[in-house]
Amino acid sequence: MTPVFKPFEPADAHAVISMMKNFYAIDNYPIDAAVSRDLFMEFIENKSLGRGWIILHDGKPSGYVILTLVFSFEYKGRIAFLDELFISPDARGLGLGKLALDFINEQAKLLSVKIIYLEIEGHNSVAQKLYLSKGYKIHNRGLMRLVV
Repeated sequence: MTPVFKPFEPADAHAVISMMKNFYAIDNYPIDAAVSRDLFMEFIENKSLGRGWIILHDGKPSGYVILTLVFSFEYKGRIAFLDELFISPDARGLGLGKLALDFINEQAKLLSVKIIYLEIEGHNSVAQKLYLSKGYKIHNRGLMRLVV
């Protein structure tokens, strides 16, 4: 069965935050469910921030994907960051990740996105192979950050 990509709605907060906890646990990232819920609500109320979808497979939540939006002079307009793509362990190996990337590519075109960036953990070779198979390239620039 083909997955359904259901846009985030307020009622989805619990399901998405629950999957986020599982996703963040993979690399021992901290997560505060209350803060994440507030961020979820802000994100879905402000369309200029991006879009998010629950991935439904056989009618049940099997993952989620979040695309955030940014403006870039260098790329002459809107760019996106594939902020999170999570497939539940019981749904892995079914091709949902590939289908999610195809979906995101189509959504990016509809949103007039010029380029999509993403981060990947160095140890996650399975995800890296997936992204490379869908045309993503390793970027030569280093990612830096400043926590404000």
